[in-house]
Amino acid sequence: MKTYTFKGGVHPQEWKELSRDVPISEVIPSSKTVTIPVTMGGAPNVPTVKVGDKVVKGQIIADSTQFVSAPVHASISGTVKEIGLHLVTGNSKVSCITIEGDGSDSTAYMEPLDPFTCDVKDAIKRIRDAGIVGMGGASFPTHVKLSPPAGTKIDYVIINAAECEPYLTIDYRVLKETPHKVLDGLSIIMKIIGGKGIIALEDNKIDLYENLKAEIIKENRSNDIEIRVVKTKYPQGGEKSLIKACLNREVPTGKLPADAGCLVFNTVTACVIADAFRLGKPLIERPLTISGGACETPKNIIVPVGTLVSDLVPEAIKINAEKTVKLISGGPMMGFAMVSADFPIAKGTSGVLFLTKEEVNMDAETACLNCGKCIEVCPMGLAPALLVSALKVRKTEKSIKLGVMDCIECGSCAYVCPANVPIVQKIRLGKAVAKRQMAPKPVGGKA
Repeated sequence: MKTYTFKGGVHPQEWKELSRDVPISEVIPSSKTVTIPVTMGGAPNVPTVKVGDKVVKGQIIADSTQFVSAPVHASISGTVKEIGLHLVTGNSKVSCITIEGDGSDSTAYMEPLDPFTCDVKDAIKRIRDAGIVGMGGASFPTHVKLSPPAGTKIDYVIINAAECEPYLTIDYRVLKETPHKVLDGLSIIMKIIGGKGIIALEDNKIDLYENLKAEIIKENRSNDIEIRVVKTKYPQGGEKSLIKACLNREVPTGKLPADAGCLVFNTVTACVIADAFRLGKPLIERPLTISGGACETPKNIIVPVGTLVSDLVPEAIKINAEKTVKLISGGPMMGFAMVSADFPIAKGTSGVLFLTKEEVNMDAETACLNCGKCIEVCPMGLAPALLVSALKVRKTEKSIKLGVMDCIECGSCAYVCPANVPIVQKIRLGKAVAKRQMAPKPVGGKA
């Protein structure tokens, strides 16, 4: 069987065996309360409810008039207890709506909509109304991705089933347990945007191949949907890496996958799209992996959006607090180290990891050795050491010429660095400075 890949990348220990064989289970927060960020992708939302209001599961509670935005819905029925700042992934505090559940099963879902007979505009509106965003971590509004500029031709829609981050197994379980729903979501996307479909499956999940193939045949989609097996390597699941591996196409600098004739969607995103049409259900639940060496009960769960991680311990998850030295929201390569477990699971939260000192590199940073290892593994063909060197002396223009804005912040460079230089953090800060410098200057004002 032919496998596809890209140049560069690394092979970190996978650790997927901890939760790989654990079926997805539904979990309700012990407090029966959720704390939902007002904005989870796109332009800032404004609450449409106030403290004391009764809300129903699926009801819109925050929205924006901006096109690049996605509404937020109540993930449980109950009473709005508070609207205020709360810790979220990234360790910042943002506006959140806290709902105290009443145990009701009432819902405010939309009416089901046939995705194959409705107008394309109505289909895109349905996805927007459902508050769907990319669930691989970026949380970009999906209806915007499905609305490329006029004249843009999409040749391929790729379902990202690589799941290359260590520990995370939720995409694997979704593909194993509900392949029909993933295929339905992909078919709906193809109906809206056109093009052929590809399910990009990393070869450490090859056991899923035959079932997926059978599902494609069952739905009579063999002519326009195929499975392409990609080599197990990080960051195989990055959009640009996946497009290069599957199609040998490169996304131009400063452009989007649509400019290369491709759109890439997360496995769980495809499922949520299917639910939005078949059930009228908005994005109010999040499947994710809970794992790590300090987690005594690694598992794959689905929880209401806004569930505080702290409300899962110890009822749903047992943690060895003494062994926990790092708590990560997301995967270990691109996730965020958190100061506390008192943060909500958002639409883009694919995992939460409780790591021991044996799983974390605690060595101090030393001077760059100029070894070139970071250059060898960079999937974007950049020279991370040179970027850091330029940023260190504030040569922002030089860093831009060296391609700082093309960095996908995958962490491969930091992973192989023998000097333990936090390359990604330095580049992330440099990109923020570069963005400010590249931004249009106010007319008649100072920069």
